[in-house]
Amino acid sequence: MAQRRNPGSTHVALGFAARAPYFPPAMSTEAHTSVRPWRAIDRRKSRKIRVGKVEVGGDAPITVQSMTNTLTADAAATIEQVRQLEEAGCDIVRVSCPDEDSTAAFRQIARAAKVPLVADIHFHYRRGIEAAQAGAACLRINPGNIGNAARVKEVVQAARDHGCSMRIGVNAGSLERDLLEQYGEPCPAAMVDSALRHARILQDHDFHEFKISVKASDPFMTVAAYQQLAEAIDCPLHLGVTEAGATRTGTVKSAIGIGSLLWAGIGDTIRVSLAADPVEEVKVGFDILKSLGLRHRGVNIIACPSCARQGFNVIQTVETLEQRLAHISTPLSLSIIGCVVNGPGEALMTDVGFTGGGKGAGMVYVAGRPDHKQDNEGMVDHIVALVEAKAAEIEAANAPAEAAE
Repeated sequence: MAQRRNPGSTHVALGFAARAPYFPPAMSTEAHTSVRPWRAIDRRKSRKIRVGKVEVGGDAPITVQSMTNTLTADAAATIEQVRQLEEAGCDIVRVSCPDEDSTAAFRQIARAAKVPLVADIHFHYRRGIEAAQAGAACLRINPGNIGNAARVKEVVQAARDHGCSMRIGVNAGSLERDLLEQYGEPCPAAMVDSALRHARILQDHDFHEFKISVKASDPFMTVAAYQQLAEAIDCPLHLGVTEAGATRTGTVKSAIGIGSLLWAGIGDTIRVSLAADPVEEVKVGFDILKSLGLRHRGVNIIACPSCARQGFNVIQTVETLEQRLAHISTPLSLSIIGCVVNGPGEALMTDVGFTGGGKGAGMVYVAGRPDHKQDNEGMVDHIVALVEAKAAEIEAANAPAEAAE
């Protein structure tokens, strides 16, 4: 039985962008861990499975997922949305398969996709079998509505025959009737019982390539359910606060629920559920991982909220830079601070920085050190050029190591 992890544990260092002033030549990554134990997360030791070419669980990076909301039967529209999600950095994309037209189109969608696809199956087990035959890398089933054990057995066999993994997806809103009668209402214990019941079905068929989710729209219930499940089974866990809401409220709920679990070392793959463009889900997912130092993608902009001391329009500048730098996937950090109160200190921690000064100009920092002055009028173009150059430098330095893998 897995043990609950302490968020303050010091076993695994969190990674972040290189910050030269904090890493003298003699200081190693291990030394960095020892001097900053409060940045450490001890991940739960789950077993590893594969979703197509992507590893989930074990020592694999925590993956980010999203889901298409186009009509799956419209293969062209769905392929285009999958492409947008791929460009945003999505590792795994889920596609709903509610009818035969959807599973018929799924084959074309899977051939066009560069990332593995999960077929989302509800109510009719035949869709699961068809999706496995059409190229799904994983089948997501909701045990409360897919049917009896015999039908689940057929879906399991299809998954085995076609090299699919599976996700047992438990939702508080669709628990089995007998569990609702037993517990009186949806609750963490009922969700965990449902998950383990269906895990046993897969295990009884000697099928172990599965992960589990136990989602609720209530972050409290979600966190409690995952905490209990993490102690009861060693399979990878797919995290999410389901039906979290619109972009702002859904982001806050998801950050609280998913972030709390990840900080405690629980979770191997995440999906942020927003009533918004699916690309926004991917962005928020990476932002959660970046905030915890668990994974990095793109430019992490550190910016002050601005005040009367600002030497330039911080809010407008940051909005523009977010748009201008959205194409960069290389992990690096940028500080945009309006004045010298906190600017130099924040710049020490970032790859590139700009701090507002007087007389329409500010100071540019490179690798934490003051480098040169820059007029406010041309600072956006200048910062974009510096960040792009830094990204290219990082990619060039990493190329030999990636080629050797």
